[in-house]
Amino acid sequence: MPEQDWMAAQFEEHRPRLRAVAHRMLGSLGEADDALQDAWLRIDRADTSGVENPGGWLTTVVARVCLNLLRAREARREDELAADRIPAAAARAVDPEEEVLLADSVGLALLIVLDTLAPAERLAFVLHDMFQVPFDEIAPMIDKTPAATRQLASRARRRVKGAPAPTGDASRRHRVVHAYLAATRGGDFDALLALLHPHVVLHADRAVVPTPEPVLVRGARPVAEGAMASLGRARSAALVLIDGEVGMAMLEEGRLRVLLRFAFDADLIREIDVVAEPDRLRKVQVAVAEG
Repeated sequence: MPEQDWMAAQFEEHRPRLRAVAHRMLGSLGEADDALQDAWLRIDRADTSGVENPGGWLTTVVARVCLNLLRAREARREDELAADRIPAAAARAVDPEEEVLLADSVGLALLIVLDTLAPAERLAFVLHDMFQVPFDEIAPMIDKTPAATRQLASRARRRVKGAPAPTGDASRRHRVVHAYLAATRGGDFDALLALLHPHVVLHADRAVVPTPEPVLVRGARPVAEGAMASLGRARSAALVLIDGEVGMAMLEEGRLRVLLRFAFDADLIREIDVVAEPDRLRKVQVAVAEG
């Protein structure tokens, strides 16, 4: 078999794993498929005569493409902050149902937390902890020693791990926020209303809608009606820890876009802070919520 045809067959054989690597690296199915296309263009032009482990070599090529995309994403994020712009999600021809199912299979909260990691941390964690790639193979991709790469993965692991399952008041708050997410996803207005304090107050910054000024909504019924209007976003939401407290986060095109922080009065939600401005998102610590 000609060398080019052999590598094309290897690429198709390993495509499920390569797509899984790209999806976990980028968080978006559309971007993952773009990364695979870019990787194949590079592979098709490369001299592969010396490749002895095609699966490992292909994984390395795809991971490098994803790392470049993550670094470009970071640069764009800095530009958006400098210009005080709110980033808009790019339109991609991806089946929303497939996106949701794949995110659920990985763990939506995990993808959300991965988006808060630096590119090198994300690469080290994803390749080693999720795909068992040795540190000495990862290190050259990020110009680090294997020991330094191990430290990056360890730091990322602590962020991903979050905290132990909550107990006491924290456990009750966890159940309330979980019920809030379930009611919002399911469109259950009455169940949502029952979770809200009659005088609940919702604050939303100007990037949420967006609007020229922050939004303030008072009262259980208006707040519940607003939540029902965001059913689409709720499908891409998950429970997370925000600065150590249970809250919600929403992923869009592989990016953390919205956080919901809650304050409570006994078992009722008394206040909701909806955060979407990029500079505010960057100032919080997000981790996976256990339990």
